[in-house]
Amino acid sequence: MSEDHALTPRQHWHRALGAVILATASFATLDSLTKLASATLPLALVIWTRYLVMTGATGLTQWPQRGRGLWATHHLGLQLARGACLVACSAFGFLALQHMSVGEFTAVVMLTPLVITAAAALQLGEQVSVLRWGCVAAGFGGALLVIRPTGDDVNWALLYPLGLVAANAAYQVLTSRLARLGENAGTMQFFTGAVGLGAASVVLPFTGLGPAIGQQPWLWGLLAALGFMGWVGHRFLTVAYLHAPASRLTPYLYLQIGFGMLGGWWLFGQVPDALSVLGVALIALGGVAGTWLAAREQAAALAALQAEPSRF
Repeated sequence: MSEDHALTPRQHWHRALGAVILATASFATLDSLTKLASATLPLALVIWTRYLVMTGATGLTQWPQRGRGLWATHHLGLQLARGACLVACSAFGFLALQHMSVGEFTAVVMLTPLVITAAAALQLGEQVSVLRWGCVAAGFGGALLVIRPTGDDVNWALLYPLGLVAANAAYQVLTSRLARLGENAGTMQFFTGAVGLGAASVVLPFTGLGPAIGQQPWLWGLLAALGFMGWVGHRFLTVAYLHAPASRLTPYLYLQIGFGMLGGWWLFGQVPDALSVLGVALIALGGVAGTWLAAREQAAALAALQAEPSRF
């Protein structure tokens, strides 16, 4: 019997909770380091380094068990599209962090579950309750308070995180679809890294390394830390989902907002104003409540289905 199968439900939950907290801390650290890098380094170099580390780490950890099976897939088009979505997330995130605090950026990015809810209702015809629509409205209202697009003074660069939300929603949908199709998690992570590395490798010769990299050698360490934190965050998140369902873990993902605000304050002295705090609170409240309502509605539907008399 494997160690995981020998664990009690409580032990599984403790492992999942610990892993998801570490994942959110890792992603918040990644965002803080990305903001630091965005001030001095070109976008292509940051993306290239991040995906080089991700691809290399995935290969080193997965190759001994899987060998050439690591890149065996029956859905290459979906794998490439998923990788392209994450590259778009990285690019939008880099650009957004040049104009926003880490905490506010993270809060807007956490709109993703609400966007997926709206997309499922509008495009897939999924039934969404009035209360869940209220959660979506609260989340988007919070985003408007954070971004505050008012009149001619609007800074259109603040729309970058909304582009990230759209790309991230598509990434999550493709991840879910590939998982339902039976694709291996290691293969998915390998293709994600390989697509990002390939795209950045094409662009990097035209942008160069930037003058700062030669004058400040510590930036190489920053680049390595960026790649490492991205890989570690995804690994912790994978471990969390192995021990608990997504519906139970999603509310804890909003801890990333708190870690992001802490990193922004510590590294950059950024303290959000009252309206931003209200916006962040609305986004978190809408996301957590929406997840809880979705789980409750799913459980009620399942109970109703099980209560139906058999026709056979």
